[in-house]
Amino acid sequence: MKQEPGSFPERQQRILEIALTQPFVRVKELAQTIGAHEMTIRRDLQDLSDRGLLERQHGGARLIAESGNEIAYGLRAAQQTQAKARIARAALELIHTEDTIGLDASTSALALAQLLPPRTVNVVTTGLDTAYLLANKGVPFTLAGGGFHAKARSFVGGMASAGLSRLHVDSVFFSAKGFTLASGFTDAHMPEVEQFDVSPMDGSFQRCALTPRGGMDLRPAIYQIARERGWTL
Repeated sequence: MKQEPGSFPERQQRILEIALTQPFVRVKELAQTIGAHEMTIRRDLQDLSDRGLLERQHGGARLIAESGNEIAYGLRAAQQTQAKARIARAALELIHTEDTIGLDASTSALALAQLLPPRTVNVVTTGLDTAYLLANKGVPFTLAGGGFHAKARSFVGGMASAGLSRLHVDSVFFSAKGFTLASGFTDAHMPEVEQFDVSPMDGSFQRCALTPRGGMDLRPAIYQIARERGWTL
């Protein structure tokens, strides 16, 4: 079974986080930043290279471009897992048998999807990983079409919005990057925000934010998610 980056040792996760932001990572600099012996860093780099995530080069390594989005998502999924699980259990109490619920592509929504019992609710989702999980659990779902946003592993754009506009949901569960009383919930990626601004969000139903403490900035991100509407946190 393929091991997700979020399940790697903490030191290797830190190396991957640094490699996502730099074109080349050097053994000496990694050792100083992480606080480990250079020989230990070399072994970590070789291990990550053997997994197909880094390419070893003299003095360090670089990220294999094709693995960048997968690594970023895997590391994000591994953050605040206990908090996400607690929030998911609380959110589950808001869902009733035969409800139709909307789930975005966030890892917080994915944690909620893991708790859904089979054949008791219907799900509408924009998340690829959420759809895959629901299929394996036997939970009926509709996957919104559209362009694939690799970094968020979600389907976005006009096709997704048009498909969502035809569907009725009882509750929508989502995550956001920022929040203020003045701006409401905000996010940094416009196509993700647009999914909340179409018809499913215009109906009279429950909208629930799934955001762990520390996982959301108490300042606005770039794009606003329908400030005037009511939300459940």
